[in-house]
Amino acid sequence: MLPLLSRRDYLARTGCGFGALALAGLATQSARADALANPLAAKPGHHPAKAKRVIFLFMQGGVSHVDSYDHKPLLDKEDGKQLKFDDARVVANTGMRGSTQRVMKPLWKFAQRGQSGKWASDLFPEVNGVIDDLCFIHSMHTEGVAHGPATLFLHCGSTSFVRPSFGSWVLYGLGSESANLPGFVSIAPSSGNGGARNYGNAFLPAIYQGTPVGRAGGPASEATIRNLASGLSTSAAQEHFDLLRELNAEQLKAKPGDAELEAVAASYELAWRMQKNAPDVMDIAKETKETQKLYGIGTKETDNFGKQCLMARRLSEAGVRFVQVTYGDNTANPAWDQHSNLPKHADHARAVDKPIAGLLADLKRRGLLEDTIVWWGGEFGRTPYAEKNGTGRDHNPGGFTMWLAGGGFKPGFSFGATDEFGATAVTDKVHLHDLHATILHQLGLNHEKLTFKFAGRNFRLTDVHGRVAKDVLA
Repeated sequence: MLPLLSRRDYLARTGCGFGALALAGLATQSARADALANPLAAKPGHHPAKAKRVIFLFMQGGVSHVDSYDHKPLLDKEDGKQLKFDDARVVANTGMRGSTQRVMKPLWKFAQRGQSGKWASDLFPEVNGVIDDLCFIHSMHTEGVAHGPATLFLHCGSTSFVRPSFGSWVLYGLGSESANLPGFVSIAPSSGNGGARNYGNAFLPAIYQGTPVGRAGGPASEATIRNLASGLSTSAAQEHFDLLRELNAEQLKAKPGDAELEAVAASYELAWRMQKNAPDVMDIAKETKETQKLYGIGTKETDNFGKQCLMARRLSEAGVRFVQVTYGDNTANPAWDQHSNLPKHADHARAVDKPIAGLLADLKRRGLLEDTIVWWGGEFGRTPYAEKNGTGRDHNPGGFTMWLAGGGFKPGFSFGATDEFGATAVTDKVHLHDLHATILHQLGLNHEKLTFKFAGRNFRLTDVHGRVAKDVLA
């Protein structure tokens, strides 16, 4: 039986507890105020990071790996023969395996490149000049045969469910390096194949969604951050924003702890700061003529994507944590999706080749490549056989190539392999969940610990899958 306490003893013994409760309440209010002032403040990761930021070069539609970086001599030898393959679309639609298809040789000549002797075709001659900086993964495989599901899986780790995008998870886990710029920017995103979900926050707090600038297939001049008070003078814009800030403050007082309202108010605060900083950061005219030429700016074929890649470098250098640049369009058959006209790959390659090589060279000479991950690839690869006996290739989620540069990945290195035709990943297979886990690892994030509780369970980018592909790490 507990001893009886006098009123004086009770207050003396519990006074510290009341103080702790009061302090906790004040601390919560203070933390909320700090979060409102800068909700994207940089946070420590789970372990020491090799990289601080990511530039993702999304080749929308799916580049043919067997025509670019996955050398398969057997395709030349067996060209034109009718052989049986497990066609992903046939299997998905009918469950039948072993459909007969016509083998189609690469349209571009392969040769060994660089000091590493990496086999690569003539499709990307400029990137071939910096090939020793690249880490190739030839055994990628993913989910989804159609563009929509596969694109969502690439960005969000799910083919159909509404899930946060990769950039949103990174921003949630690490915050931003800049208080005056968004931590996640998507340059020229497509409105199709998942659209805004590919840079969306889903159930994460709204402050972690990506900021879209421009549109896929549109001119780089449209890739701007719009003014909150367009058309107003500086003083009038300030008055407009001050009034908005006061209204937000009153709403927050009336609804303390409302996370969505706090996120909206914080987004206005960030947008106001962005207006004073983003235009300068995104103004590529400040770059030297030599640098602009390095990216292919001023040349018709490369001008647009070159400007977007240079914007990506400027944003990354200014502290943006995750920048995605989409090479694509808003049509039903996006950019690299050559089902019946594979030679069209050459036009797309000319548009991106020099800008990508320029980006890599520019990052390297500025000392930024060491702690910046450049990630290149599409939502899947393409088949080693002609689609419907024609002049193009169909979708291939079962085996394809992606490359990474910088950020602690092994340079001049190739990992994994598809079969002798390039149809299916067979050696050291790397699922897209594994690649997500590996990139997060290099950023200092443990994909199993990067979780968010929603609807009664903890969610993560890799769901219940994924492993770090340590063999590709330097």
